[in-house]
Amino acid sequence: MTTIEERLKQHRQNLNNIQAPSGLEDRLRHALDRIPAKRKKRNSARMWFAATAAAIVLIVGTYQYPAFAYYSGKLFNKTELNSLSFSEVAEHGYGQSVNKSKTLDDGTVITINGVIADDNALLLYYSIKRPEGSVFTDDYFSRYGVSKMHGFLTDYNMKEGSSNYRMGKSEYEGIYKFDPVKPFSRTLTVTFNERLDNGEQAVYPISFKYDANKAMNSLLKEELTESLPVDRGRIQYDSLTASPTSTMVKGHYEMDNGEFPYFVGQTELLVNGIEVQAFGMRSNGITDDGVQDFELEFDVLPTDKIESVELVLHNFDGYETIEQPISLASPSDRSIRIGTEKLWIRSVTPTDKGYDVVIARKQFTILDTQHLAIQAGGSVVPVSSISRSRPWDLHNGNILWEQTYSFNTKEQPEQLLLDGYHYIKTYDKTISLPIGKR
Repeated sequence: MTTIEERLKQHRQNLNNIQAPSGLEDRLRHALDRIPAKRKKRNSARMWFAATAAAIVLIVGTYQYPAFAYYSGKLFNKTELNSLSFSEVAEHGYGQSVNKSKTLDDGTVITINGVIADDNALLLYYSIKRPEGSVFTDDYFSRYGVSKMHGFLTDYNMKEGSSNYRMGKSEYEGIYKFDPVKPFSRTLTVTFNERLDNGEQAVYPISFKYDANKAMNSLLKEELTESLPVDRGRIQYDSLTASPTSTMVKGHYEMDNGEFPYFVGQTELLVNGIEVQAFGMRSNGITDDGVQDFELEFDVLPTDKIESVELVLHNFDGYETIEQPISLASPSDRSIRIGTEKLWIRSVTPTDKGYDVVIARKQFTILDTQHLAIQAGGSVVPVSSISRSRPWDLHNGNILWEQTYSFNTKEQPEQLLLDGYHYIKTYDKTISLPIGKR
């Protein structure tokens, strides 16, 4: 199996014969500009479809996306990329220099220093410099931000950002991370914003030519079909993409109830048995087409030879079914073991409308309230309202969470009827990914 360095060398050799079509975006824009003014809605839709189809043919027929231009062999991890200035990472062959600035009325200068782009994200390096003799106060530090980035026919979401002071407090440099940019984009516009003293917000768009030849494609990209069974469903892993800025594992959940899991848990990525640092999980929730997607972000892969890649699901959403009713005859602050967890029936109190039952639990034990009810006087009475969670301090270092469940009945509650509860379950299941073995 070739090492990452050998793959990079092959990519660099291939780049000598690859040229990006410099006028691609201009040709697409001109094609769209030549669409005649609409006379009827039906004709306009037809012309738009034809122009779009022509654009797609043009893209597919003429564009080849280059990989690893401007790469000299040094791989930074995410912490290093976020702590270094663009000039420092550019010394190692990363990314595209931009150096486009906008000077504000008070003399503050906002500059886009450069970008690093790959299949997982675009990192935008910027700086904001105060006029000579001025420094940033804490208020000024939170005064500026980025609202959006726009490319050809596409808006790109900002995922995260970080910044640090430099030159005392007269300047700070930061990084914003965006969705990966489509390879045929030729111009990107980043809209910075400023919170003014009068409460209004000013916007400052800065546009620059995006050079895909200086972007970096993925080191490794594999489609996956592996999955892991969990309580009430399964986790399906769809792809792994390793790039010079991060490693992304994408997939989706297939839960029996069609809902997003309560707890997404902890997943570990092992390469050659060595843990790759995790940076969290993102999800769009349940999308319009009903897919419950997710993406797990990890640091860059090791540069040594890849012998094995494994995903370890340490914990995830678990569900415990409760078969028997729970007695409400003797409420107290003593716990009742229900399956693997404990509940506390703290009180059963009559009210003007019926009865309130206070139940306490651990923080990550979530009762299934869809069919929650009580047995009272031979009848089943569903819950009518549920209060917000509130802490219950045991004054021994432990804090539980309690809620009040109200029921509209004059009969004394006898039993609590509960389908089950969600909790963080330990799975410790490992799957091996056939990276490079297919």
